[in-house]
Amino acid sequence: MQNITRTQRKVVLAACFGTFLEWYDFLTFAALATYFSVLFFPPENPTAALLMSLATFGVGMVVRPLGSALFGHLADRYGRRPIFIATISLMGVTTFLVGLLPTYAQIGLLAPALLLLLRLLQGFAVGGEIGGVAVYLTEHAPHGRRGFYTSVLQLMGPLGILASTLQIVLLQLFLDPTEFAAWGWRVPFLFSAVLLFISIKSRMSLEESPVFSQMEKEGTLSKAPLRECLSDRRTLGRMALLFFSISAGGSLLFFSSQVYANVFLKSVVRLDAQLASTLVMTSTLVLFPLTIFCGWLSDKVGRRPVLLAGLLLGAIAIMPVFKGLQHYGNPTQERFNREVEVTLYGTNCDYSPFRKAASDCERNQEFLTKNGVSYTLKTPRAGQETTVDVGGAAEVAGFQPDALKETLKGKGWAEKADSAQVNSFMLFLLLIVPVVAVALITGPQTAVLAELFTARTRYTAAAVPHNLSAGWIGGLSPFMVTLLSVQAGDAMAGLWYPVGMLILASVVGLLFLPETRDVSLHH
Repeated sequence: MQNITRTQRKVVLAACFGTFLEWYDFLTFAALATYFSVLFFPPENPTAALLMSLATFGVGMVVRPLGSALFGHLADRYGRRPIFIATISLMGVTTFLVGLLPTYAQIGLLAPALLLLLRLLQGFAVGGEIGGVAVYLTEHAPHGRRGFYTSVLQLMGPLGILASTLQIVLLQLFLDPTEFAAWGWRVPFLFSAVLLFISIKSRMSLEESPVFSQMEKEGTLSKAPLRECLSDRRTLGRMALLFFSISAGGSLLFFSSQVYANVFLKSVVRLDAQLASTLVMTSTLVLFPLTIFCGWLSDKVGRRPVLLAGLLLGAIAIMPVFKGLQHYGNPTQERFNREVEVTLYGTNCDYSPFRKAASDCERNQEFLTKNGVSYTLKTPRAGQETTVDVGGAAEVAGFQPDALKETLKGKGWAEKADSAQVNSFMLFLLLIVPVVAVALITGPQTAVLAELFTARTRYTAAAVPHNLSAGWIGGLSPFMVTLLSVQAGDAMAGLWYPVGMLILASVVGLLFLPETRDVSLHH
C-alpha cells in the first residue's frame, strides 16, 4: 500500500472493522429468524410466528433511512468521528442485549415487544453507519487512489455473512438441536461484545476527517444539512441518481448473487444443501480480490465506465445465469418443466409472501413454486374444487402435499438433483458472472458515495438515499421475487424484478452518471 500513511491505514482498519461488526450483527439476526419465531412469538401458529419474526427483521430495514437522516444531520454539523463511535456503540449494545432477552415462555408478550425495540435500534444504528462510513473513509483517502483505498470497505458485507454463517454452523455442529434452541443461539449475540470492545477502542483513536476539520476552521459548516440537500436541485438530483442507479444496482446484484442464488439452487434446482452453500460461498471468496481490482481499475479508467459495466452486465446476465444453473444442476427438472404441463385449478388464489397462505389454492401455489415446479393457474370448472392436474392424466384434489409430491415424481419430477448429472464446475463458473457484476459496482462505490456530493452536506446526502435504496429496493427483493414467481407459476419469473430494476438503473446511469474520479472533496 505505497503512498498510504500510517494514519490512513489506521482509519481503514477501524472503519472496516466497525462495518464488519454492523454486518455480522445484522445478518446473525436474519440467520436465526426461524429460531426467534419459536422463542419469542406465540406458539399456537408456527407459520404466523415465522412471518412475524421475519417482519421484525424487516423493520430494521425500514428504519435505516431514519437513522441515516438523524446521524447524517449530526455528522455534517458536529463531526464524523463522534457519530461513528455512537453508531457502533448503539449497534453493539443492542445486539448484545438480544443475547440476554428472556423468551416468550418466560415473560409472554413482553418478549417480542423487547425484541422489536432492539431490532428498531439496530436498524437505526445501521442507517447512521452505512453510507456515512464511506464518506469518512473517502475523505481520508489519498488522491488518485480513492477507489483502491476505499474498496476494502465493500468486503465487510460478504465477510460478515461468512463469519456469522460459520459461527452458527460450528455451534450447530457441536451442540444438539435442543441445546442450540435452549442457549446456543445466544452465543453469536453475546460474542459481539468482544467485537464491540475492539471496534470502539479502534475508533476512539481516530482523528476527525480532514475535510470536516477544514470546514470547521473556515466556519462553513451547514446548520440544516437535510433541508439544504432537499432544497438544492443538483444535490437532490444526485441523491436520486444514487437511489435509482448505484445503490439500487449494488443491492440487487448482491441479493441475486449472494442470497437468492443459494435459495434457487436448493429449492428450484433441488441441489444438495451443502453443495449449494459451498458453491455460493466459494464464489463469494472470489468477490474479495475482484472488488479490490475493480476499485483500482476505477482509479485508472474512471468510476463511470466501471459502474456502468457492472449494471449492464447484471441486467444482461441474470436470466441466462439462472437458467444455466437449472440446466447444469438438474437437467431432469428442467426437462420436466418443459415437457409436463401442470395446471392448478382454483379460486381465491392470491398468494402473498407477506402473509400466511389462506386457501388450498394458495397453499398449492406456494408448494409448487418452492419445489421448482412451473404451473398454469386456471379457474375451476363449475362444481370443481381446488385441483392440481399433472400432465393431463393425474389429478390431486385440495391440498395434499405428500400425494402431490408422489404424483409429480410419477411424471418425472426429481425431488433431489441426481449427483451424477450435476456439473459443479459449470455451476461455479455461472455463479462467478453475477459476482463480477457485483465487484464492478462495489469496487468504486464507496468512493463515489462521497465524490458525488459537496462537503457541507456529504454525509446526509450519501447516507439517506443509500439506505432508502437498500431498504426499499434491495430489501424488498426476496418478497418481490417470491411474489412474481408464485403469481406467474414459474420460479424464473421472479428474476424479472432485479432484471427490470437493473435495466432502469443502467438507463439512469447512462443518462446522468457523471465522472467523479478526480473531483476535490474539499468543496
